[in-house]
Amino acid sequence: MKTEKEKMLAGELYDPLDPQLSRERQRCRDLCQALNASREDQVDERRRLLTELFGRETDAWIQPPFFCDYGTNVTLGTKVFFNFNCVVLDVMPVTIGNNVLFGPSVQIYTATHPISAVERRQWLESAKPITIGSDVWVGGGAILCPGVTIGDRTIIGAGSVVTRSIPADVIAAGNPARVIRAIEG
Repeated sequence: MKTEKEKMLAGELYDPLDPQLSRERQRCRDLCQALNASREDQVDERRRLLTELFGRETDAWIQPPFFCDYGTNVTLGTKVFFNFNCVVLDVMPVTIGNNVLFGPSVQIYTATHPISAVERRQWLESAKPITIGSDVWVGGGAILCPGVTIGDRTIIGAGSVVTRSIPADVIAAGNPARVIRAIEG
């Protein structure tokens, strides 16, 4: 029989109130709280906190406040920048390439809930992974919904709601986000 964490990572319905998952989220909240309380000049401490949060060394720069569910389900490339007030609901993997910029208040959601109200009453949820390519810029206030992929070198306009995957080398914006134009060179 699968654990609730195994179900979660398989994209199946799972119980988010499971004690193991609750402990892991609390660990993450404690680390985010310490990161958010740190000062910019505490570079070594911030690096230590980020390594513990994400489970691997990173050169990411995060402007507090920053929030995520688990941290360990986020894989960051090199030179990733999160501006103020970003949220990553990393119930499933969130994979981010190199040289990616997130404007303030960007929200990345892998978590989702059943469409059926009867199923939602059981307090179960599921998730779909999100992949963001390299050299991507996500404008402030954008929301990335479960299961989307953003292609390399793409720009997502501020305030956009990305409900479907966006290809490489384009500018996409709106609610729902749609390709506005291709990017040359």
